[in-house]
Amino acid sequence: MGTYVIVGAGPVGRETARLLAEEGHNVVLTSRNAGSLDAANVRTISSDATDAARLAGISKGADAIFMCAMAAYHRWPTDFFPIMDGTVKAAGQVGARLIVLGNVYGYGERAASPLTPDLEPDPTTRKGTARHIMWQRAVRSNVPSLEVRASDYLGEGAVTYFSLLALPSLLRNEPVSFLGNPDAMHAWSFTKDTARTLVAASRFTGEWGRAFHVPSQPASVRDLVKKFAAALKIEVPNLLPLTPVELERIGFHEAIEMSYLFEKPLLVDAGDTEKLLGVTASSLDTMIRDTLP
Repeated sequence: MGTYVIVGAGPVGRETARLLAEEGHNVVLTSRNAGSLDAANVRTISSDATDAARLAGISKGADAIFMCAMAAYHRWPTDFFPIMDGTVKAAGQVGARLIVLGNVYGYGERAASPLTPDLEPDPTTRKGTARHIMWQRAVRSNVPSLEVRASDYLGEGAVTYFSLLALPSLLRNEPVSFLGNPDAMHAWSFTKDTARTLVAASRFTGEWGRAFHVPSQPASVRDLVKKFAAALKIEVPNLLPLTPVELERIGFHEAIEMSYLFEKPLLVDAGDTEKLLGVTASSLDTMIRDTLP
C-alpha cells in the first residue's frame, strides 16, 4: 500500500482522500483548516502549503502529492503561485510525484469546442493566465507531474457558478438568473468523478508532463435547470439573463471576465481519460442528486 498527501480539503480533495483510504493506502489530508474526515487511514493536518519545508515534513515517504488547494477566487493571480511553488518544492524534496487539480480556463476564449487535453494553452483572462502559469511551474520542474482538468462542477459542497447563481433560486422556487447563453452546450464535471480521475491519474504508467480531462456530461444551462426542477418536483422557473452590470451589482464582478465560458458551446474531450485511465462520467441525474441538499 502507498502513502499519499492531498493538499486542499475541499470536496474534491476530501473525496480523493476517501477513495485512497478505501483502497488501504495511508493518506494525509492537509490544508490551512483541514478539519476532520471520518475515514480509516486518513490523518488530517492543518498546515499552509506555502511553507514548503513544513509540507515536505508532512509528505515524507509519500508516493505522490495531490495539489487540490483552492485560493480565493478574486486572489488567484496573487495567492495561487505561492501555494503551487510550495507544493512543487515539497514534492521535489521528498521525491514524490505531483498530480495537479486544474481546470479549463487556460485554454482561453478563442479555443474551439470540444477542448482536447493536448490543445495549446491560450489564456485570455487573469484567472486563465494564473492557471496556465501554475501548471507551467509544475511541468517545468524536476518533479514528474500530471494535471487533471475539470469543467464547472456539480456535486455536494461544490462552489461554482451554478451553485452560487442558480441553485439558491431553484431551492426557493424562484426565477433563475444566469450569465451567458442559456442554450449553449456546456460540460459539467462531477466532484466525485474528478476525484476518481485524480486517483487513476496517479497510477498512469505512460509519459508524465501531460494533462487529462475529467469525463463530463454535456447540457445547456436551460436543460440543467429543467433537470434540477424535475428533481425538486417544481415547475421549471423562468431563466433570466445576468448582464455585467447586474453581476457587479450583486457583488460577483469576478465572473465578468469568465462569462465567455457560457456564451458559446464548451465541451471537453475526455477520450484519453476513458481509454488510458478507465474513468467514465457519472450520469447527470447522479450529479444532480448529489448536488441537492
